[in-house]
Amino acid sequence: MFNQRHSRNIFEAAGKTLTLIYHQAVYNLRTDHRNAVIGLLITIAQTMIFMAAFLVIFMVLGVRQSPIRGDFILYIMSGIFMFMTHVKTVSAVSGSHSISGGLIKHEPLNPAVLIAAAAIAVLYRQTISCLAILGLYHVLFGPITISQPVGALAMYLEAWFSGVCVGLVFLGIRPWAPKASALMATAYQRINMFASGKMFVANVLPNFMLPWFIWNPLFHIIDQMRGFLFTNYTPQKTDPYYAIWFSLGAMMVGLLINFSTRKHESLSWSAGH
Repeated sequence: MFNQRHSRNIFEAAGKTLTLIYHQAVYNLRTDHRNAVIGLLITIAQTMIFMAAFLVIFMVLGVRQSPIRGDFILYIMSGIFMFMTHVKTVSAVSGSHSISGGLIKHEPLNPAVLIAAAAIAVLYRQTISCLAILGLYHVLFGPITISQPVGALAMYLEAWFSGVCVGLVFLGIRPWAPKASALMATAYQRINMFASGKMFVANVLPNFMLPWFIWNPLFHIIDQMRGFLFTNYTPQKTDPYYAIWFSLGAMMVGLLINFSTRKHESLSWSAGH
């Protein structure tokens, strides 16, 4: 009887937590715009503007064909989709909550719920955006062929998960040094504009330049993604497991910082900010 009651309590608690995460994720989606559809359209427009900007850059540089044998637009999408998903997740998780925020004062909510909701909201928004753009391109311009869809999906989720883990680190630093944490998060996103490798193919990168990129999990993810998208491309300088180990390490560091911070954090920390 006690085991049944204990199991029921566990399932009830899990159900309540999932419900809180769902409602908080919906709240986060409606924060940017009251109309969820308009919010999704804005996200789609941002991604398409990003793609258009990169097309112009490639045309100015005289690059009109994909470095990989395949669709040039799909080559651009593979980098931009991973980049946008990763950096937006880092930004959302790193700013998911604060001790002085109003939501954290409501007893049913806790930091874990707010972090999970922020991450899931980004995943939902970016997934809809990617599917919408791929669908439009498939219908209006030409059929899209993905060599290994399961592997490509795994890399997409890995880009999101690594963003969650990196965001946890910045979130843990935030109560101790709010301005420094925001500055580091912004710098990380700006560095990834180039260090992610979305503008070039990793296989053609000279070995003496590898140390500038090999540390970055997003560099590995984008290159592996292209290996799953294109039949004629095999990544030789990146490792699909590196991003996983990097993410798990960042998650452990982020959790340690956040747990230790909660023991010392107080409202007075943010009084002057």
